[in-house]
Amino acid sequence: RYLVVYNPSEQDQNSVVSVYVSSPTVQVFSATGKPVEIQVSAVWDTPNALSQTAYEISFLAHVPPLGLKVYKILESASSKPSLADYVLYNGKTEVRGIFNIKNIKSAEEDIMLENSFIKLWFGQSGLMQKMVNKEDGKHHEVKLQFSWYGTTNKKDKSGAYLFLPDGEARLYGHPTLPFVRVTRGRIYSEVTCFFDHITHRVRLYHVQGVEGQSVEVSNIVDIRKEYNREIAMRISSDINSQNRFYTDLNGYQIQPRVTMSKLPIQANVYPMTTMAYIQDAEHRLTLLSAQSLGVSSLKSGQIEVIMDRRLMQDDNRGLGQGIHDNKITANLFRILLEKRSVTNMELHREEEKKSVSYPSLLSHITSSFLNHPVFPMTEKVSSPTPQLLGEFSPLLSSLPCDIDLVNLRTIQSKVGHGPSEEAALILHRKGFDCRFPSRDTGLLCSTTQGKMLVQKLFNKFTVGSLTPSSLSLMHSPPDARNISEINLSPMEISTFRIRLM
Repeated sequence: RYLVVYNPSEQDQNSVVSVYVSSPTVQVFSATGKPVEIQVSAVWDTPNALSQTAYEISFLAHVPPLGLKVYKILESASSKPSLADYVLYNGKTEVRGIFNIKNIKSAEEDIMLENSFIKLWFGQSGLMQKMVNKEDGKHHEVKLQFSWYGTTNKKDKSGAYLFLPDGEARLYGHPTLPFVRVTRGRIYSEVTCFFDHITHRVRLYHVQGVEGQSVEVSNIVDIRKEYNREIAMRISSDINSQNRFYTDLNGYQIQPRVTMSKLPIQANVYPMTTMAYIQDAEHRLTLLSAQSLGVSSLKSGQIEVIMDRRLMQDDNRGLGQGIHDNKITANLFRILLEKRSVTNMELHREEEKKSVSYPSLLSHITSSFLNHPVFPMTEKVSSPTPQLLGEFSPLLSSLPCDIDLVNLRTIQSKVGHGPSEEAALILHRKGFDCRFPSRDTGLLCSTTQGKMLVQKLFNKFTVGSLTPSSLSLMHSPPDARNISEINLSPMEISTFRIRLM
């Protein structure tokens, strides 16, 4: 069976790819025939019952920017796969099959996961309690909890447009310890805990790159039987953020926010498109999100994000109904803890007064990979086997780390119905904070002060012409001419008309 992996981003990606197979005795080969290291994990039909007919294989795929890479999956009796090990707490599973599974009544001490960048501690309920970034070895309290918001008993209540809570959030209660499943493997390790309304998973990747430097958090939320309740995830840390936090506007720029205690709770909740962070003079804690949600920081060191809402009444803002068509909802996040190099407190105070802030370069790339993950595609080839290309790489190399390819698309021809000979190339240069070390971040790209040579962009294509245009492509500047070098300022979005030959 062939597996084709597509990379939708403009950067080289070293990403973990996971697929289901029918046999644990498989081998994965690259297009050149080189064997690839894999992890075989169990597929769970229920929280504590594993499938006897399906298995998950995970491996590290290296895919060129905007490119495709072919991998071959073969069943082989001689394969020696690396099997994941399991420890189950607060429940029992019948141990059968090929996996090493250990049942433990309850965790006597904290559960721990670690890779070469991060160390995590979890409590008896399977929720994260502590985190160490191995760069500086300092222990940080990073406590993960869930909470409920109700709605006010006044005439106007929460609805599709209004958030009118009945006071501060109440912690999500669980009278007994939840079932906790700990997975340890060569490619990734994770802790999964099963609550009544949430299946919560925290995963660490054992890879030397961008994916290994942050913590992946997945929540499957089901509040279909609740009445006028909203569920939130809260991260409480020892970062002295006071009343300031930062959220992104539409994924392009960061806006500082100030929590004002004199205002009601709803006035301190802001939209988060891709990320939010809190910081002090020494550290920054970033929550990166794969979906747009509401976020707040009601106390120092806290980030709280509302994951789902179920509200029974219309809020008289035009929808004409409440929110009671809820589905089981998946939420995916990454938590990134970074050390800042601020030379003195005076500089930090000056920065806090500024009206803008910038993510680190690592944060930008992590967000890009979270929102544009690699796509694995399978092809069941019938005989005779066609000759597949081992790799397709349309770019000569990754674009600079801080340049984002917003779009490359055809332009409608002014004559006839087809596309014209020119295409639209839209680029965005991200602004990033230089107070974060860029060494040992595993980035497979560099920065070039916003400069790019046009002829070094594409592989097997020649750029016939490249002319600047207005953002909408409707107008060209009076001095528009064919250029050989692209030069972008930080935070700038530029559009070009490009002709490829």
